[in-house]
Amino acid sequence: MPYCTYILYSPSTDKYYIGHTVDIDDRLRRHINSGSKSTKHSNDWELKYSKEFIDRASAMAHESEIKKKKSRRYIEYLISSAG
Repeated sequence: MPYCTYILYSPSTDKYYIGHTVDIDDRLRRHINSGSKSTKHSNDWELKYSKEFIDRASAMAHESEIKKKKSRRYIEYLISSAG
């Protein structure tokens, strides 16, 4: 089963959220419906980026790589280059 790393964006809070999952549609629905402590402050999350991997370890490593950069510019670069 493929895993993916994803980036969500909330226009109302102007924030990004980075995560990984095996079912992106279900995970997005749960984020919108307060399914996560980190995203419960908004219900307008939009999927801006996703990248599939063959295993969870690879998806987690990519998520960690994005988060370690602590860079909004890098996140926006990933989003623009994926489109």
